[in-house]
Amino acid sequence: MVDILFGKMGAYSVGAVGYVVLVTASSAFVQAFAPPDVFSARSQSSDVLTASSRSLIHLHSTKSQPIDPSGWPEKFPAKEHCSKCGLCETTFVSHVTDACAFLGDGMARNIDGLEKAVHGRRRNTQDLVWSDISRTDDGIAEEGRFGVMTRPMQLAKGKNVEGAQWTGVVTGIAVSMLESGMVDAVVCIASNDDDGIDNNWSNPQPILARTVDDVLKGRGVKPALAPSLAVLDELKDSKDIKKLLFCGVGCAVQAFRAIQHELQLDEVYVLGTNCADNSPTPEAAKKFLSRSFKDKLDGKRVRGYEFMQDFKVHVKYDDGTDQSQPSYERLPYFSLQGDVAEFAIAKSCLACFDYTNALADVVVGYMGAPLDSSMDASFQTITVRNKKGERMLKCAVESDRLQLGPGATGSGSHEKFASTTVSSDNIVQKMAGGEMKSEGMPRLLGEVMATVMTAAGPKGVNFARYSLDYHILRNYLHVLDVWGDIGANNMIPAYSLEIVKKYLDTDESFRALAEKIKSKR
Repeated sequence: MVDILFGKMGAYSVGAVGYVVLVTASSAFVQAFAPPDVFSARSQSSDVLTASSRSLIHLHSTKSQPIDPSGWPEKFPAKEHCSKCGLCETTFVSHVTDACAFLGDGMARNIDGLEKAVHGRRRNTQDLVWSDISRTDDGIAEEGRFGVMTRPMQLAKGKNVEGAQWTGVVTGIAVSMLESGMVDAVVCIASNDDDGIDNNWSNPQPILARTVDDVLKGRGVKPALAPSLAVLDELKDSKDIKKLLFCGVGCAVQAFRAIQHELQLDEVYVLGTNCADNSPTPEAAKKFLSRSFKDKLDGKRVRGYEFMQDFKVHVKYDDGTDQSQPSYERLPYFSLQGDVAEFAIAKSCLACFDYTNALADVVVGYMGAPLDSSMDASFQTITVRNKKGERMLKCAVESDRLQLGPGATGSGSHEKFASTTVSSDNIVQKMAGGEMKSEGMPRLLGEVMATVMTAAGPKGVNFARYSLDYHILRNYLHVLDVWGDIGANNMIPAYSLEIVKKYLDTDESFRALAEKIKSKR
């Protein structure tokens, strides 16, 4: 469960080019936009599956034999773009062509095809806030970007949840539903601490939790790809489970929604988290910290890390004792080594367009929330998508596990910050034929840069818009580079295409990047 505002890739990649960001961002609000429309119509005839993927899919759809996880990613249908959601590690692998977010029409098929079935209606993809279009509600989250909502995005804190990475919003909701009998079990991600050393904070282990103690094992963010669906066969064989809460990130939720009817459950609830740019493996996440923070975390027990609204990486740690209080180490994005993105970001995350977890009943993140002094004190955001989500919130509040705050609001223009970040991104520059710079800014200059960007940039919900747009634009360029114009237009969901089209129409630098990448094919 990961929620990244600026996003790991943006933070990783921007370190070595921070000078460019500072110069360009300072004029973000005065630059003119160019209007030409170079966006191609969405094709209905793309095919982005490789021949080897097709043979694998045929083999496993006929025999329904789980794929050995040790063969990841080469032996999985989506290859290097597999998000390791766990589906193919079960007999439900036979559904992979209809469920996988990274095969065929992928997220367009899942989000555009399932939104109405899950929520009763689709989002209004035209409901998008732009700085050049005046509207009275531009400070609150809109459906076009953030998905179907029954109420405006709201701030919240967890209550009575000890040991949470933040305040325990996700854990609090899950515990309340289990304690009240609303569900019989919870699918969540725990940390794999089999070695007994308690240093596997980044090792995701899917569990079918039947007790509160089991749910509490899922506290904290796991920064690596997590096979949430690997428990599906265990779940299907558990005849005593009729009411289920499934917790997961967007790609896992999409696959789960595609097969949930096969589980023959009486009630299904889905609690999602915002997510972007996970590390492919626990080892990659740990390598990122060791490369970035050198010896500053030696002898410390890391509890988690996030990329925060102040343009810094916040690492939460303690001294390893049960009584110790958490402390934080912080490093500006701009001082990160530029080449860490190559090993620290999963390829699937570069092809993802479900940052906001479109098919969950309730979504928790810190998008659009004001930043307090630390994770422990900060509000998070809650998005409720349907009547089931309303019941989930009611249960948590009545169980004294959740404190609802005011509505999430924001201010400031976001578009030029988003396109500037994309243009300065190391990975994007490499896509466009440039070289990846390896060194970041000196620490002191990085601190100044972070302060300037925090003061000048968008706030709250508008910061979330900036982050969403940046990820959508960067990932559009990635799928354009890998699968071409037809493939990209077929696999990207409608709301993301609307956002891409706006930038292609109005932002000359982004349009030039897209054309340069297209010209490589």
